[in-house]
Amino acid sequence: MHPTDPVAQTDPAARPTGVAPPVGRSRAGRPPAVLLVPAAVAAVFAVLPLGYLAIRSLERGPAFAWEVIANERTAQLLGRSLGLAAVVVSACLVLGVSLAWLTVRTDLPGARAWSVLVTLPLAVPSYVAAFTWLSAFPELAGFTGAALALTLVSFPYVYLPVTAALRGTDPAQEEVSRSLGHGPLRTFLRVTLPQLRPAAAGGAVLVALYVFSDFGAVSLMRYDTFTRGIYTSYRASFDRTPAAALSVVLVVMTVVLVAAETRTRGKAGHARTGTGTARPAVPAQLGRWRTPALAWCAAVTAVAVLMPLTTLGYWLAVGNSATWDPGTLLDTAATTLGVAAAGAALTTLLALPVGVIAARHRGRTADLLEQSAYAGHALPGITVALSLVFFAVRYAEPLYQELPLLVCAYAVLFLPVAVAGTRAAVLQSPPVLEDVARSLGRSPLKVLREVTVPLAAPGVAAGAALTFVVCMKELPATLLLRPTGMDTLATRLWTETGTGSFAAAAPYAAALILLAAVPSYLLGRHRA
Repeated sequence: MHPTDPVAQTDPAARPTGVAPPVGRSRAGRPPAVLLVPAAVAAVFAVLPLGYLAIRSLERGPAFAWEVIANERTAQLLGRSLGLAAVVVSACLVLGVSLAWLTVRTDLPGARAWSVLVTLPLAVPSYVAAFTWLSAFPELAGFTGAALALTLVSFPYVYLPVTAALRGTDPAQEEVSRSLGHGPLRTFLRVTLPQLRPAAAGGAVLVALYVFSDFGAVSLMRYDTFTRGIYTSYRASFDRTPAAALSVVLVVMTVVLVAAETRTRGKAGHARTGTGTARPAVPAQLGRWRTPALAWCAAVTAVAVLMPLTTLGYWLAVGNSATWDPGTLLDTAATTLGVAAAGAALTTLLALPVGVIAARHRGRTADLLEQSAYAGHALPGITVALSLVFFAVRYAEPLYQELPLLVCAYAVLFLPVAVAGTRAAVLQSPPVLEDVARSLGRSPLKVLREVTVPLAAPGVAAGAALTFVVCMKELPATLLLRPTGMDTLATRLWTETGTGSFAAAAPYAAALILLAAVPSYLLGRHRA
């Protein structure tokens, strides 16, 4: 059968033994043990909070748990959470895809600078964004303010993977479309956009999960979602069963969301068959749309970056040396960097085998491992923290109120961030190179170490940088699991804000944004 026979390319049963699957497609069959074993460990680690939820939600019987889930209040929280997620995801897709296309595929003036500026909102925690907008416009409290704050800090989760996909896509396909008489818009819709679908869908899932699990912004904006309802339930009584039952609903929402995204990914390839042409894609000429494009980039940057910085600058000017201690600020910043680095390292290590399996293998095992990795991300940080406290007290008491427990919480919460980066990076590298290495006698471990990981290293590093940023910003789990006497910038900021000391909170907010801006800047510069 000829190698280019379409039947051989589409039907695995018709492909001769020993012939590799088409470039960019996943392989059927069980992943090798060198990937399967560590991926299973990561999956078990990620679903650990689910065991806690099962115990807590059923300790008073299934009937009581169902009564909580079927309650009218639960339906209201569900509608509010889904509505907020739908609005934020839609807005982030518009912002992320449009900005990525403008900065990568057009002759936009200052594209390199804009690509850095639009990644900086990653450095702004949702509760800082909510605080700055609420202090300037109190009437935003509620759904509008929550949606605005979450959109402005979340759209880089779509922008970054879409930018990477645009840079990795072969421009020849778009040029062929143009040569056939298709205009720029039709080429974008029929050629470019379908190739961006996996990256955009992966980013949209991260945004939705971020919205489901956010606590800071919805609390400050006084908008009730599942996370705020769970927190209120925990604070209202010593009975953890209602809150655990509500958390189970969040887990179900996560599984459904990730499963839907997996089905939309399809089986089409997204990698080049070779190194491709060395020349970059020919930029689209904006012409008369250049000024509106610049205005669009400037407006997004102004509301997402300039607004928080201006408000914090005001509160810094209002404060004085009596409101904060520079020595304490430096110690807190150093602690934050150390804890976030440890969390990012552990999370990336756990995510590597899961991301490779998700990109290179298909089937129930691969889907189950990937969906398990997303389980903890939709849970509120307080639920993950309480589950780890539960298991630590019962089975690993020396870890209770120690730093390793907090690092583990970061890994459970943010494993999908690293998995998404790894999966996207592996998808961009041609699997034929791995097939060649195996045909030369390399073991699966050597193929992983010598081919897969080096090719995917930039994407893995980008995922690690994103994980580092979100670890620095995490609040509820840090509040509960931090060792006695330890503070991070997030916890100090929350403490000062809770007492109304905005001037005292401003230095910690500014330091948090400054430190998180460094990896955000490097991410934007790497893609510029």
